[in-house]
Amino acid sequence: MSQPQRVHALDIPIPARKDLDPDTQAYFAKCDEKIGFVPNVLLSYAFDAKKLRGFSDMYNDLMLAPSGLSKLEREMIAVAVSSINHCFYCLTAHGAAVRQLSGDAKLGELMVMNWRSAEIGPKMKAALEFASKLTEHPDKIVEADRQALRDAGWTDRDIWDIAATASFFNMSNRMAAAIEMMPNEEYHGSFR
Repeated sequence: MSQPQRVHALDIPIPARKDLDPDTQAYFAKCDEKIGFVPNVLLSYAFDAKKLRGFSDMYNDLMLAPSGLSKLEREMIAVAVSSINHCFYCLTAHGAAVRQLSGDAKLGELMVMNWRSAEIGPKMKAALEFASKLTEHPDKIVEADRQALRDAGWTDRDIWDIAATASFFNMSNRMAAAIEMMPNEEYHGSFR
């Protein structure tokens, strides 16, 4: 019999599904239905329904709600930020999402390794430059950085979404590093 997959390094038990509140059970059932498993990032928060709801509500709003950024563009920001932060969990999970949404396995791998090597247009390059600077040197963001995004074709509302996505993944990367969160095995071989 194989060992259950490790979710993270902390000794915080992940509640059994039957012990979760009904909303969390329904959310996890929806994950099972849509993608075939519950991502370990959600399992990591399952011990505290309020924290899980806060995390998932913010994630779902940033990544799925209407925006001037496509789902692929938001996933590319997640990967660029996670690459800078060397976040194994997010690079694995969101690298798979880039592969899926783009239909291009090579793009997904280049984004994980060095997004500047990927063949992407100048508009997206500007967004990723901004997200990278916000990740590495947030104290150095100035009006010229926002103007470069406008000049590339992004609106001020888009700039908000670029910044919010980059900021969320910086937080998420730090939590994943702090608890040594492991990606689900399913992500490794998907969409290649």
